[in-house]
Amino acid sequence: MTVLGLDPGVATVGWGFVHYDGYRFSKPQYGALITPPKIPLERRLEMIYDELTKLIAELKPDYASIEELFFSKNITTGIAVAHARGVIMLACQKAGIPCYEFKPPQVKMAVVGYGNAEKKQVMQMTKMLLNLKEMPRPDDAADGLALAVCCAHSLGMASLRAKPQ
Repeated sequence: MTVLGLDPGVATVGWGFVHYDGYRFSKPQYGALITPPKIPLERRLEMIYDELTKLIAELKPDYASIEELFFSKNITTGIAVAHARGVIMLACQKAGIPCYEFKPPQVKMAVVGYGNAEKKQVMQMTKMLLNLKEMPRPDDAADGLALAVCCAHSLGMASLRAKPQ
């Protein structure tokens, strides 16, 4: 199976793509979709949609995963990210790709084995699991990879539970 993990944002959408055979990961790819500052939000959202649509057409993932939104201190930023999430989910829907949502503690549990792991621990384990030579940059791309790993593990476990013994 192939999974595209997406870390939503308006300025930066981190993405990570992995192949998973149920035992190991291979062929990781990652990057970020960047929108320029100081242009209208609707234009930035259009750019995210257009670039993500191209990326999906190129990579042809079986599944996508996206981080669930959580508000910390800045609700205004959270609302903008919610708009980006909607555009990302729409792009996946239009491409016919199931899109799974994961909370940050679920991603940490799937990658590190501890739901309250530090971001640095998640990044280091992602690097190890994917046998990468260096830490993915920007951090948003590393988050996209972690989301892809989480989704692959979750779908892999679900398929194991579904098989008759």
